[in-house]
Amino acid sequence: MQVTGSNGIFVQVALDGFSIQTESDKARHSSGWMDAGSVFTARELQCRYDDVEISLFTPKVTLVPAQFIVPGRERELLSSVADVAGSDKVYSVDIPEFAATMIWSPSMGEKLSETLRDTVLRVDGSRADILPELYYMLKSLSVMSQYNKIVASRADSKLYLVIAEGRSLRLCNVFDAADFTTAEYWIFSAMKSLQLNPDVSEITFRTPLTEDEEISLCSYFRAVETAWHQ
Repeated sequence: MQVTGSNGIFVQVALDGFSIQTESDKARHSSGWMDAGSVFTARELQCRYDDVEISLFTPKVTLVPAQFIVPGRERELLSSVADVAGSDKVYSVDIPEFAATMIWSPSMGEKLSETLRDTVLRVDGSRADILPELYYMLKSLSVMSQYNKIVASRADSKLYLVIAEGRSLRLCNVFDAADFTTAEYWIFSAMKSLQLNPDVSEITFRTPLTEDEEISLCSYFRAVETAWHQ
């Protein structure tokens, strides 16, 4: 089945599965997390879309100011902050909004993300690029109207967190977070370090929150936004 018109699909890929969000003129649908085997049965993946985004959760990622980028040394820069094997592929993507380049490796979740890329196509038959979750988190900052911008995602026992004040990026990092309590610890620790007040701030989660998790965040933040619910 081919879907045409104004519509899009946004896929997040983790080690043990993936989640889908579809949008059209008429409706918006979120799948929640699905196991890797669902790539062959998910109805949403059998359509074509005007807009396709594939986001890969990878902790092998770093953001480098553009002035420190030396062509050909991307692997060296990434290896200084992550465990990069000799067989790992290393890519880079410019983020001009913050005058920086993101360097990353897709080695974690690579096969599943490539299968999804080859399965879900645009209307014209083209394939989407696979990009890190942190890339899309940074891109989302530009459409936020609030001054304090906090965006988080969580998968594979990792917390992905970006924070900006106005147009200034203050934090872009990945933290070990085996549970939600630990994720909250890192969020509040970062905000305290940056002297940001949760009472006047809004946080956006790009991954599913349980009702209890959302209630917990709401007790500290002025508002909690999430594209996903489970």
